[in-house]
Amino acid sequence: MYIHFLKRLFDLIVALCALPFLIIAICIIGPIIYFDDKGPIFYKAQRIAKGGKAFSMLKFRSMKVNAPDIRLADGSTYNGDDDPRVTKVGKFMRNTSMDEIPQFLNVLIGDMSLIGIRPDPLDWLDVYNEREKVILTVKPGITGYNQAYYRNSADGALKLKNDVYYAEHISFWLDCKIVLRTIKTVLFNENVNIDEERK
Repeated sequence: MYIHFLKRLFDLIVALCALPFLIIAICIIGPIIYFDDKGPIFYKAQRIAKGGKAFSMLKFRSMKVNAPDIRLADGSTYNGDDDPRVTKVGKFMRNTSMDEIPQFLNVLIGDMSLIGIRPDPLDWLDVYNEREKVILTVKPGITGYNQAYYRNSADGALKLKNDVYYAEHISFWLDCKIVLRTIKTVLFNENVNIDEERK
């Protein structure tokens, strides 16, 4: 009952409650992003949704316009402290996870959940093995096991392993633990950037 009904109900309630704060954030952060380099406020990242479909994940734009897509050897996205693609306001938003706020709209629409697997780029569909495809039965989340415990410090293989674990063990109590851990991770600014050894 939790997975098929209560989880979605909880998503809708929280997303609706977050809407006023999202509007305020757009009014305050939006002009700062725009006047930093005269680019768009939002960034629409193409990601894998439940069932393997594609969806546009909304974020406040933290990179310069037309910044190149840099990947590590394992296919994961590069997130370094010295990343020249990131704008000044973008660095602050990433450190505080404020760039993720627009994803509450994705939750409201139904593309995402508050808690789920990490949203993978579309080309990762070709990476999943048969067991890992279990993650396609779960909606991507604003936060999740990976985001809460590792944020950007885990490599692609560990992220997939953690997503499989979550997909196979979804429960109300696991989601509660993830929420509490996410708060700690964000407040203490843990694991913001990728491990230097993985560059």
